[in-house]
Amino acid sequence: METIKAYIALTKPRVIELLLVATIPAMLQADRGENNIVLILLTVVGGWMGAAAANTFNMVADSDIDHKMGRTRARPLVRHTVSNRNASIFAWSLLVASVLWLGLLCGSWLAAFFIVLTNWFYVYVYTKWLKRRTWQNVIWGGAAGCMPVVVGWAVITDNLPEGVPAQWWQAIVLFMIIFFWTPPHTWALAMKYRDDYANAGVPMLPVVRKPVEVTRQIVWYTWATVLTTLLLVPAASWIYLAGAVLGGAYFLGMAIMLHNSVKKGTDVKPLKLFILSNNYLALVFVALSVDAVLGWETIGSMLGWTTTFF
Repeated sequence: METIKAYIALTKPRVIELLLVATIPAMLQADRGENNIVLILLTVVGGWMGAAAANTFNMVADSDIDHKMGRTRARPLVRHTVSNRNASIFAWSLLVASVLWLGLLCGSWLAAFFIVLTNWFYVYVYTKWLKRRTWQNVIWGGAAGCMPVVVGWAVITDNLPEGVPAQWWQAIVLFMIIFFWTPPHTWALAMKYRDDYANAGVPMLPVVRKPVEVTRQIVWYTWATVLTTLLLVPAASWIYLAGAVLGGAYFLGMAIMLHNSVKKGTDVKPLKLFILSNNYLALVFVALSVDAVLGWETIGSMLGWTTTFF
């Protein structure tokens, strides 16, 4: 039983929650007003295996520094509950299964390609290169965490009737929402565990910059996140608009409060912003899901705008 738990831990179940938060709303919006539940469930399973593979590869690559950090010292490879060799075999098995699942059962080899690209990028570009060399690691490396929306969009568009526009611009907007959201989300956590990262030699922004500069960057990226959510408004109804505006105002307000508190030199709890960022992203994507399922007239349509670009 301990071994089974260890293999489950290798997949980082909490991180994979982002897969559900991002993939399902993207698929619902890609096929707005139509709910192909079977295809969505199949995609979630296939995407889960791909994300689990990436997270396991990540643990193998980071096994040499995880023992230096209190936050990661209990991971299976640090405790030798699972060997690096067996973990690698497990990861490769998951990746191959994910590719075949998405290609054969979901009918999208494009989605399967995106899964392979995500694994390569997350392991070799982020974990082995960016993470240990530059404070911008989570800015560019965070692109791997944006891929679930692209995977889900690819599955739906590859199964749409011929002649129906794919509307890939919406997938790009969803990608960019997560892209801009990742730095403030991660840096808030890194502020809490700054000493851990410093001990491991990982140049996270809170390690190499003063707290006031970290929170300033958090505010900038939070602004970028909130403004990017509004780009999708023409393709949705007032339900999504309400979620994006209200959630964005609260998220931005909390980021600004954190920055102001740091400037004043008062004690701060950055973990609160980290937790809020999770809730904010969930709110925006749940609002999009409800909006897409109901399929009400979009704001763009009400205003006479065309939203069919590419």
